[in-house]
Amino acid sequence: MLRQLRTFPNQLTLLRLVFIPFIVICVLDGTWGWALALFVLAGLSDGLDGLLARLLHQKTELGRFLDPIADKLLLSTLFLVLSFAHKVPWYVTVLVLSRDVCIVAISATIYATTSFRAFKPSLYGKANTVVQVAALFLVLLREIVAVPWIFYAARVGLWSTFALTLISGIHYAFDIGKRVHASTQ
Repeated sequence: MLRQLRTFPNQLTLLRLVFIPFIVICVLDGTWGWALALFVLAGLSDGLDGLLARLLHQKTELGRFLDPIADKLLLSTLFLVLSFAHKVPWYVTVLVLSRDVCIVAISATIYATTSFRAFKPSLYGKANTVVQVAALFLVLLREIVAVPWIFYAARVGLWSTFALTLISGIHYAFDIGKRVHASTQ
């Protein structure tokens, strides 16, 4: 396990986790430029760790679990802190967090009670993550650059996040149920 932790891609994933409290501090302090810069760096580290894992042949079991955990912690924490700062509506944050908690609970239950292990993200889930990242980027940018199109783009991003979070959560529940049922037949 320690050997897996020392791979460069996994180190980048850990770095993304280190960024989280600093992004929170920046949002709470109202230093929006720093919050946005750290969020962008976290996003770049996310893309880079996957690319390097493939290029350097350093895909690990730890990285397979750690990377999505880091993504969810970053996004969920940012939705939560931005809602406390009154920059993201609570209904969006509650839906995002509820979906993630439900997926973790369903996955943990299935993992603990069956031999099913094929938990792969769906196209809807991937699209949801992309929309969440874009929405958060625009919300942070809106605090730095006060132009109307960014305000409206952030609103569209948040509504899109709401819709895709709902769609991907429902899809996940039905899809995983169908796949688990098929694997036990």
